[in-house]
Amino acid sequence: MADTSDYPRGESFMDPFRGILVAYFMPENCYDKFFLDFDFLDVPCLKIVLSKALGIGIILGSVLVKLPQIIKLMRAKSAEGLSFNSVLLELLAITGTMAYSMSNKFPFSAWGEALFLMLQTVTIGFLIQHYGRRTGIGLLFLVVYFLLLAVLLSPVTPMSVVTSMQAFNMPAIIIGRLIQAATNFRNGHTGQLSAISVFLLFAGSLARIFTSLQETGDSLMALTYVISSTCNGIITLQVLYYWNSSPEHKKKKKKNKRE
Repeated sequence: MADTSDYPRGESFMDPFRGILVAYFMPENCYDKFFLDFDFLDVPCLKIVLSKALGIGIILGSVLVKLPQIIKLMRAKSAEGLSFNSVLLELLAITGTMAYSMSNKFPFSAWGEALFLMLQTVTIGFLIQHYGRRTGIGLLFLVVYFLLLAVLLSPVTPMSVVTSMQAFNMPAIIIGRLIQAATNFRNGHTGQLSAISVFLLFAGSLARIFTSLQETGDSLMALTYVISSTCNGIITLQVLYYWNSSPEHKKKKKKNKRE
């Protein structure tokens, strides 16, 4: 390990990484606190670093968070148990968060996962239609969504509309998750819902409560994630409750009753 005393005041052994650290993990003053003053217990700076690290972790995780769900649908060639209406409302919430964050110029680490979640949610929406033998509707859904997204992210859309969308996220998330929860309850199983994706979404939304408060200071964003965490928690509990239930298991049970 390099002897820090070999470095003149104002220089640090971490200077080769200064650009990356300041760009993605901490402001200049925190870099100085940590690597020039060696004050690693500065609480405000620790909060910033933790928030940035969590944000980047969430974004990296979001690249794959719904991939298990997509793979499960494609393997089963079925979207049984998934509600398209729930997916639409979730997509509305994700799009609102993305547009609101971009319009307010929030750092990418505070909302970046919305971009990847949007792409994966759109894919799931299409697959639900495709495996429901409505491929044409699925393609129309893709075209209409991306056209609307282009308009929403353009300067044509007033900020008031974007803010209203973000505010509408809360009822959209609640209704969307309740629709999925009701579908699970009615079916007596979670169908092709991926447990891995559900658990990751729940963990990510919990972490986002802290990062949104720390990085944006926006109470509307934070409240959205509080509600999202609560709703995701309900689905998570259902996944655990119906762990040993499946469409095939239910069909066998019904068949045995008839016999």
